[in-house]
Order: sequence, then C-alpha cells, then structure tokens
Amino acid sequence: MPDTDAIIVFMTAPNHAEAAALAEMLVEAQLAACVQLLPQIESFYRWQGKIEQQPEVLLIAKTIRTKFAELEREVRARHSYETPEIVAVAVAACSAPYLDWLMTSTKTPGTDALPELDGRLD
Repeated sequence: MPDTDAIIVFMTAPNHAEAAALAEMLVEAQLAACVQLLPQIESFYRWQGKIEQQPEVLLIAKTIRTKFAELEREVRARHSYETPEIVAVAVAACSAPYLDWLMTSTKTPGTDALPELDGRLD
C-alpha cells in the first residue's frame, strides 16, 4: 500500500510551549493522528562548526507518507529553528486496528473511502 504507508516523524523543539503548539497544529490539521512529547531530552549536535549541547523536547508524530511534505512545510513555517529536525522512519508493522485509526485520523475530509487495511506495510 504505497499511498498509505504509516510513518513516524521525529522532531525537536527548544521548549514545551513550542512543541505543544506544533503538536496541536499537526493533529488539528490532520497532518498527524497523534503527537507525543517527551520533555527534557538533552541533544548534542554540531552546528556551524561547534559542538552544541541543549535541552529540547522531542516530538513523535504518527502519520502517513503522503502527509509528510505538508507536515514538513507547516512545521518549518512555524518552527523557531533555522534548520529544524524533521526525520521520518517507515513503520515496519502495525496492528490493523491502530493502522485503521491512523488512516482515519489523517484522512482529508471529502476524499475517497479508505482502502482495506490488513496491518502490514509491504
């Protein structure tokens, strides 16, 4: 099912307020079915030739591949970072009821009915 592949998108934000605003926007716009926030992670990274260490909030968004471009565009438009982390990974397997809920939650109103789902992502 290439048009309905479930993905998990990892993003970071500098604080809880920004992360919560992004999460709410993504769910409200049906760009993600669910976004979880993991507060107070510590990130180490190279930026402009220096090693940086910063506290951040990790966002984990559950969505589908066809929503990624719009999700990325909306996050980049609202994010305070010059280069925000927006990394998607494919879901290798998923329970059928959860996948059905994910597809329904990210379905754009007025689109055709959802395809039959069997819980596998080939």
